[in-house]
Amino acid sequence: MSVIKLAFMGFGNAAQAFSKIVIGKRQELLTMGYDIRASVVVTASKGNCFVPEGVSLEALLQDIENYGMFKSVALGVTTKQGLDLLSHADYDVFLELSPLNIHTGQPAIDHIKTAMHRHKHVITANKGPIAWAYKELKTLSQEMATEFLFETTVMDGTPLFNLYRETLPLCKVTGIKGILNTTTNFILESMESGLGYDEAMEEGRRRGFVEADPSLDIQGYDAAAKLCALMNVMMDANSTPDLIDRQGIEGITQDQILSAKSRGFKIKLLCEATFEEGHLMGRVKPTEIALSDAYAQLNGTSSVVTLTTDLMGAISILEHDPEIEQTGFGIFSDLMELIRRLK
Repeated sequence: MSVIKLAFMGFGNAAQAFSKIVIGKRQELLTMGYDIRASVVVTASKGNCFVPEGVSLEALLQDIENYGMFKSVALGVTTKQGLDLLSHADYDVFLELSPLNIHTGQPAIDHIKTAMHRHKHVITANKGPIAWAYKELKTLSQEMATEFLFETTVMDGTPLFNLYRETLPLCKVTGIKGILNTTTNFILESMESGLGYDEAMEEGRRRGFVEADPSLDIQGYDAAAKLCALMNVMMDANSTPDLIDRQGIEGITQDQILSAKSRGFKIKLLCEATFEEGHLMGRVKPTEIALSDAYAQLNGTSSVVTLTTDLMGAISILEHDPEIEQTGFGIFSDLMELIRRLK
């Protein structure tokens, strides 16, 4: 039996959803010969844990349910800081699940570098490192002979990067188009249905997918980071979010939305990466899309991306109204891919 010890940077909703999936699939994993445990957990508000031999994920979830933080002696609650634990503790796989810093990608980039320099495998759900430092991290991963996986960074658990990596051999991606931010899609749809901007925001908060401070979504930063991630991985770009021509939806009025509808269009926050005069350009902006276009039918919190390729033409993949379980599955699918590679 092989024990795989995980180091968590962050233990919020995504980490908890991932943990529940691992627990639910424990028997299958044991049959495969793998026992998944947590040896390091670093959080901003729930406390830090270090158990050298590893502790069950059930134990972590039990403390969160009982106390909202880590308190049990068995969890090895410690005052050691995150980088100290990452630099010295024993673990096999580092899970970078900390909150996104859209403006620099830090400190997640340094967390990943720390783990890689110790020859630890890395799975990240944080899009910042892929948007700001993908080439550097990919190179370091190769030099340190570690695996570097990041399926969850765009469209939750949808196998988007797996599709590109595993099923499109020698295909060149020549263009990317997508609707990648669920908050703005929901706000625009709600305004079209008659809600005011503030009412739409409040409804989104009530339903749990609009942040208390939604500025990263509304101003297009989140979409720009996701577009950068796709460009960097699939188009060999070296882009960063500050290089994206970005315009959010904060200036879009209900009158504009209804005017577009009367002319047979919907307004969506569209992401595009195209070659213009030989230069790869990334753009995020509100765009009128004809009602006859499949993109205009994207409702609620769904997302879609279209890859234009030289050998397979255009391929679209759609994610329908994801919940936190899909995000957890994206992390889990990366863990399963890692296990496959290490066999």
